[in-house]
Order: sequence, then C-alpha cells, then structure tokens
Amino acid sequence: MSVVTVEIAGQRYPIRSGLDERYVAELAAYVDQKMRAAVNAAPESDMLGLAILVALNIADDVFRARQQQSSVHGELNERALQLEQLLDAALAQVAIPQVVSAP
Repeated sequence: MSVVTVEIAGQRYPIRSGLDERYVAELAAYVDQKMRAAVNAAPESDMLGLAILVALNIADDVFRARQQQSSVHGELNERALQLEQLLDAALAQVAIPQVVSAP
C-alpha cells in the first residue's frame, strides 16, 4: 500500500491505496476535470454542493456505461442465437449418408 498525493479543485489530498499510482492519479485527474466543469456550471455553489453534483455526474457515467455494456452483451447473445439457428438450418439440409448393412 502506498500514499499518492493528488490535487483536486486546488486542494491536495494524500490517498492511501494498493492501486497503481498512475491509475490513482488518472482517477484524480478525472474527478478534478468533473469538479472544474461543476464550478463552471454552478460557480456560486459551495464545495460540498459541487462534490454532490460531481458524484451524481460520475454515478450517471457509471450507470450509462453499465447500460451500454448490458445492451452490447444482449446484442451479442442475440447474434449468437441467430448464428446457432442458421447453423442448425444448414446442418438440417446436409444429407447424412445412411449406412446400409448387407444381409
């Protein structure tokens, strides 16, 4: 576990984490970007209000990504089912030679 110091909205925060330091820095940069956008959208808000707006925005990002992933997964399942049906139909048309026993 290491400590990574990041800056978000002009404040420095020591973050203790077992994650890769570059990844933590990337996460912090993402949150900082969202905070700056929130400040631009609602400059009169206090930091707690901005943090709540950012949390809601990030939660929206997560929910949309989950929905998109679920949609893609559903489309792949549908395509796999269609391919299975096509394969079954093709195999049904193939004549399987019958083995005939001589008396």
